[in-house]
Amino acid sequence: MNPLFSLGKVLIIMGLVIAGIGLLFVFMPKVPWLGKLPGDILIEKNNFRFYFPIGTCIIISIILTLLFYLFKK
Repeated sequence: MNPLFSLGKVLIIMGLVIAGIGLLFVFMPKVPWLGKLPGDILIEKNNFRFYFPIGTCIIISIILTLLFYLFKK
């Protein structure tokens, strides 16, 4: 197989992934529950804010795992 053809495939896939991430940033504010799930940690002090979305990360990980599993076959 031609190595440039393989590189082309990788670049197309990377472009699609970047476009998908961009769409997530555009539509994320429209999903009210995203980022406010049980398990998300939010600590607010005077001039300090720490946010760690553990619950949201687990849900996104499960969804991506299922999608990759379905498209692998």
